This record gives sequence, C-alpha cells and structure tokens, in this order.
Amino acid sequence: MKIVIVGYGSVSSALLPLLASELRNEISSLKIIAPCIQNKCTHEHGLTIVWCTETLTRENYKSILNDLDEDTFLINLSVDVASLPLVLLCHEKGALYLDTCIEPWAGEYTDNKIDLRHRTNYSLRESLLAKKKILRNGPTAVIAHGANPGLVSHFVKQALLNLRRELHSPHDPVPVTRQEWARLAWQLNIKAIHIAEHDTQASKHVKAPGEFVNTWSVAGFIGEACQPSELGWGTHEVKLPAEAVFHNPATKKTIYLNRPGASVRLKTWTPAYGPSLGFLITHNESISLADYLTYNISSEKHYRPTVAYAYHPCNDAILSIHELNGNSLRPQQQHRVLQGHDIIGGADYLGVLLMGHEKNAYWYGSVLKNSIAQSLSPASSATTLQVAAGVLAGVKWALKHPRQGIVESEEMDFHFILGVAHRYLGDMVGTYTDWNPTNINGPFFSCDADMGDVWQFANFLE
Repeated sequence: MKIVIVGYGSVSSALLPLLASELRNEISSLKIIAPCIQNKCTHEHGLTIVWCTETLTRENYKSILNDLDEDTFLINLSVDVASLPLVLLCHEKGALYLDTCIEPWAGEYTDNKIDLRHRTNYSLRESLLAKKKILRNGPTAVIAHGANPGLVSHFVKQALLNLRRELHSPHDPVPVTRQEWARLAWQLNIKAIHIAEHDTQASKHVKAPGEFVNTWSVAGFIGEACQPSELGWGTHEVKLPAEAVFHNPATKKTIYLNRPGASVRLKTWTPAYGPSLGFLITHNESISLADYLTYNISSEKHYRPTVAYAYHPCNDAILSIHELNGNSLRPQQQHRVLQGHDIIGGADYLGVLLMGHEKNAYWYGSVLKNSIAQSLSPASSATTLQVAAGVLAGVKWALKHPRQGIVESEEMDFHFILGVAHRYLGDMVGTYTDWNPTNINGPFFSCDADMGDVWQFANFLE
C-alpha cells in the first residue's frame, strides 16, 4: 500500500508513529505533500518518507496527485485543500481516501462574495452527499473522521448502549440501522447532545500579544471559529435563537447563526472541572449526528435531539480567541502549536454529554493526559493524539471495507473503530451529573430561563 498524506502539521506528526506501529508491514511507500517543511527527515519511525514541498491548489492538485492508483491511500490532513475534488479524483483513480473535516479551498470560509449559508459546514456536507449515490460501490472515501468529527459519533453509540443497559434492558440486541439507533435515542428521551470538550493542557510559556497558541492546528481553529455557528436542531425546541436561520426550512434539522463561533458560548459540563462555557463552534458531527438520530415516529411525526459542539480550548487558546474577537477576526501574525514537550501538564477531556434521560445527564469519552500522550507518540499533545487515533481507526476500517464509496462516521462499525482507537485515548470515562444549564445562572442576577423544559437550547446560551 502506498500512502500519500496531504499536510504536515501537528496531526500528521502524531499519526506517523501510529502508522509505523500498526501498519509498517503493509506500507510500501509514504509520500507527504506540504509546503515549507522544516527539519524534514527521510526516515522517521522506521518509515522512509518522500517529501513533496508543494501547496495543493484548485489549479495544480490533479497534476501533483497524478500518480494515485488503486494501491494508494490518500489521507488529507491539510487545511485549505478542498475535500470534494480530492474525493472525486480518488474515485477516478481507484484510490482510498480519508479526511478529518470537509474543507473548501483557501479563503472560501471567509469570502464575503460567497453567501453566508454556502460557507457553512452544512453546505459543504450537502455538496459531498450529493455525490454519494453516484460514487456508491466505488473506492471508500471516509469523510470527517478524526476525533471530532469522527470518534465522537462512536462515543454517542457507546453512550446510548451504556444508558440502555442501566435504565432499561441490558440484553437487547445492539442496533444496526440508523433508524434503530435513532429509536434508541428516542426511547431514552435524549433531548440534547453536546460534544463537550475541555482542554486543560497548559503551556510552559505564556501567550504573547499578537500570538495565537493552541494544542492543534491554529489555522484550522481560526478557520472554523470564523465560520457561522451551526448545530443540529431538536424536535423538542420551541424557540429559535436570535439571528438563527434554518438551512432547510422544510426539514428544520439544522440551523446556523449569523455570528461566528468565536463569539458564541454555551453552558456545558465535563468531568474536568464540571460546569464550563464552551464556544459553539461549527462541526460536521453536529449536523451528521442530528441527521442520523432523526427517528420517524410516524409519517408526520419525527424525533431528533439538538446536537452542538461546546468547546473549551486550552487557556492560551481562549486568550487567543479573545484577542481575535477584539481585532475584528483579523488573525494574529504569530502562530504557535503546542507539542507534547511544550506542555507542562493537563489533559484533553473529549466526550459526549447526553441530556434529558431518566438520570439527567451522562458524559462519556476520552480523558487523555498529555504525559500519557507523549509516551505513546512523543511529538503529540493529548489533542492531536486523539485525532490521530481516529485517523488510524478510519484507515484500518477503510482497508477492510475498500468499496463503500462515500462514508460518514455514523455509518461505520463503532465496535471496530473504538477497538482500534482505545489504546491511544487514555481513560475511557462514563459519568453521570445532576447539572443542567439553569442551575449555574447564579443568585445575584435574574435570568430568563425556561424552567418548564430545562433542556431548551435558549437555556444553554450564555
């Protein structure tokens, strides 16, 4: 198997030792395509690497990737390299494909000439899904499968089973179809799901003015933070938030806000420090999970939970976002991505918070300490190793299922994915909480909470 990796940032460097450990005997060649690579080595982790210092663009990607064939696996870990053209090229060449999010070409996220609704993740996903029937039974293209999006969709399935085992029957068969999974969520009365992440990793060196610091791609975070906030819209919701627009008024499955994710915060909960505020960042899983968990109760009645990504990044990244907002979303000139050796301590608490059931709320996910991440992949932060684990699991799944066409995370075997990824995820934790978004408003100021249904989206907004 020939592997071609597009992009060489924090996730790619975390992935290499995993590929070497788990797929070394199957890899015949490894090429990495990325501009401005410093200190590149032709041999890393026992793998021989061919470097191509080019930037893929809409004008040159076909010529640079001309040698793709049926023995090639293209792993797209870049920013600003559009996913759909690469998926179509891989289909034409017979190559396998995986990415960690659906990307447009450089500049399209923030191009004011493009209507706002067409700069959303919903629009990017719809463009890919429009090709799904055409490309079916072709070479597998795994879409948006890192940590989140990616692993968190499998966390949701495991969390649903954990809840069913405790609240109902532990012996019922595992759901197989999307309607069976959606029915289980409906039976458990899941009203809202947060991809609830709290990054507590701390840098050895404080953030400087004019610098954006993060535990994974700075360019990637800025890009999605400047996109409109998006989320899956539950059928229990009664009131749209201000500045909200349905992507498709006929289905009402998803909404976007006329505000960037960097400026919107949600009340959420993780086992890191309990209640916290997370940025409402647009992510593919907020849309795909809401779609997947839509249950057709009857021809006219449907169920769907609200699904949102509530992200509390590391403290230096919060300061960076605050500075970005203060500068009218003009990015800082200096970028610093923290690798494992740059971090003094902390962990990434990446999980899913399922709310509304008999036991109130349940968080399930990965608690990965930076020290553990370094022992497994020395260049990694906890965050990038979680993403790399999702990539590795997706690659292994695609190798076992090479003719599936376009595939989303929810369509994959969650047992298989978690079985591959778990050794790189630290502690897998499931914990209940009595928290809800109305009990952290504080005693000093009045609030406009809907106490009739505490899981209304309006109660989560800061």
